[in-house]
Amino acid sequence: MIKQSLNLKLGQSLSMTPQLQQAIRLLQLSSVELQQEIQEVLETNPLLERVDENASENIEPETNIKKEDITDVNSEPSKPDSSTDSIPEDMCIDADWDDIYDPAWKVSNGSENNASDFIETMHSNPQGLHDHLLWQVDMSNLSITDKKIATLIVDYIDDDGYLTESLEQIHTSLENLLFIDFDEVEAILTYIQSLGPVGIAARSLSECLLLQLDSQFSEHILYRKIVRLIDKHMDLLEKRDYTGIKRTLKLTTSALEELMQLIRSLDPKPGKIFSTETADYITPDIYVKKVNGQWKISLNGETQPKLQINDYYADMLTIKPSNQTKTNTNKISPSSLEGEASRYIKDNLQQANWFIKSLENRNSTIVNVAQAIVGRQLAFFQYGDEAMKPMVLKDLADQLGLHESTISRVTTRKYMHTPRGIYEFKHFFSSHVSTDAGGECSATAIRAMIKKLISDENPAKPLSDNKLTNLLKQRGINVARRTVAKYREALAIPSSHDRKVFA
Repeated sequence: MIKQSLNLKLGQSLSMTPQLQQAIRLLQLSSVELQQEIQEVLETNPLLERVDENASENIEPETNIKKEDITDVNSEPSKPDSSTDSIPEDMCIDADWDDIYDPAWKVSNGSENNASDFIETMHSNPQGLHDHLLWQVDMSNLSITDKKIATLIVDYIDDDGYLTESLEQIHTSLENLLFIDFDEVEAILTYIQSLGPVGIAARSLSECLLLQLDSQFSEHILYRKIVRLIDKHMDLLEKRDYTGIKRTLKLTTSALEELMQLIRSLDPKPGKIFSTETADYITPDIYVKKVNGQWKISLNGETQPKLQINDYYADMLTIKPSNQTKTNTNKISPSSLEGEASRYIKDNLQQANWFIKSLENRNSTIVNVAQAIVGRQLAFFQYGDEAMKPMVLKDLADQLGLHESTISRVTTRKYMHTPRGIYEFKHFFSSHVSTDAGGECSATAIRAMIKKLISDENPAKPLSDNKLTNLLKQRGINVARRTVAKYREALAIPSSHDRKVFA
């Protein structure tokens, strides 16, 4: 028979409080995601508000005075800008504003639609390749049927400018609809290939290059030989077999050099000039600069607004924030708050305090990690990538007394603005390779050495991976050839065979 009883047991366990969960989540957010998170909290919590930055507008900001900004006291005073003059009191009521003042943004040619055109152009999306081709088709004298064929062909052109579908398949899809012959589809393709950019709608790389040759170099003395090379001996060009090209086309050394220069002037991806990809700009979290021989670290205050507790709602609970000095003459007494309203304000007040504290902890942790990184990588800031020291997450975790997962969260998608450029925190972490002297060299430094060796090589005799390995060993760095190849590929540097150029 089972007997029921009550027992007391003491123990310790780690529980994730809501405050801790919030702090961890904020720590791993990027600066852009953090701004979005702050905006969402501001919209949902009435007790949280931005600090009024206009309150200190009477304080003159510190400025940098440039030499060209200094005015000679003996020189004649400059005439005031007419755009800043006050409105004349005797301005005629029937007069038009533009009769007295010229808008500063007005374009100089005097067209009435210039302003609207400028605004529309400023906010319009850039024209893509398909839009550009369809515009040319619409402006042509083609028949309605031919325009439908051209539109379908344009739809099968990729972003690089190549036709991705066979003419047979395009004809099959149009045959029952428009009752056309295959020759008509071929004729429309030829027409589209005559449009700009030159080389568009090609079905292969060789056809793309030949279209450009016909348009730009048809009268060149080497035209026939280049056409023969691209049409019949493309494999020699891909292998960079200059000796074979010279022998096959019966060229002199100077003629071969001129031929290769013409080929390099061609565009293998003519559609890329209409690429609509926009650049992603990085906002640094930390600024690092050298002041009076010392490296200074500062947090980028523009990545997040300053927050405070709303004074009006705080006064309702007779809880006055320490950083507030103003008093609200229209405050509501605590007795007027009852039940659910009081709990609502208390809960939001607690969440607002937690959020502000979590932001402060996030900022202090990022600054501490940045200081530790700069302290360990001073040689990098002085001399560059080749002086980068090996460092892993555990090194900073032991130094700062934090967990490795915390260091990982801090260094992910956080960026540091330095005199050498903007780097992600993770850029300063790398594994190590032993040296002959018994020391260690970071993988980042080895990649920088490989990059420098390749940049200084003879283009006619590029360094192979084996040669790079031997050169590194001469510097006391023992690294395998496959490791050198891996680092070279990580730098997006082609092999020695592909780097070889005609000399």
